[in-house]
Amino acid sequence: MTTQTKVTGLAPSQLTDAGAMLGRAFFDDPGSIWVTPDDDERARVLPHFMEPAIRYCQLFGEAYTTAGPLDGAAGWLTPGNVHFTLKRMVEAEMHLTRARVGEENFERWMRIMGYLESLRGRDAPADYYYLVVLGVDPPRQGQGVGSALIRPVMARADAEGLPCYLETGTEIDVTFYRKHGFEVLVEGDIPDGGPAFWTMSRQPRAVRPRDD
Repeated sequence: MTTQTKVTGLAPSQLTDAGAMLGRAFFDDPGSIWVTPDDDERARVLPHFMEPAIRYCQLFGEAYTTAGPLDGAAGWLTPGNVHFTLKRMVEAEMHLTRARVGEENFERWMRIMGYLESLRGRDAPADYYYLVVLGVDPPRQGQGVGSALIRPVMARADAEGLPCYLETGTEIDVTFYRKHGFEVLVEGDIPDGGPAFWTMSRQPRAVRPRDD
């Protein structure tokens, strides 16, 4: 069942709760399982990956959540800000992730992120909106929350004539994003035994003129 979802900007006071929610949303993600195979350990460390990621978007791009209960979150980087910098990563507390999640978990995570970053540098256009993370709390999945969360930036990208770019690790998400106009650029596996992935891009849609 799809319900109407109101979207608002993610506040700094919500970052910890957003990280915890995203940890639940990505608990069964193949990439998360590959990084941290043990269920109990994965439940513990995922929020420490997710909170800095959504904080980075909130600081240097845009981050959205649902009005009322925090049922989902979306984090974007905007044109001109799509490349991670060391200074900004420190400000977003990403430099603390290794100690919080453990060396092996961190190294596997970085293998995924590093490879996807190389593809993005190769395949992404000059100017674009980058969807870094989108997650919906499991009890609210399938109810239109994810669509509502990404709609504001997609609408702005359309108005500006700019594409959007993302990566995902599940076929069901590929189907979801295709419904919103994204198409697969690259499908493959992270080298040396890593999980499957898809990179996707969405071209801007024509904006209908308003009737005055």
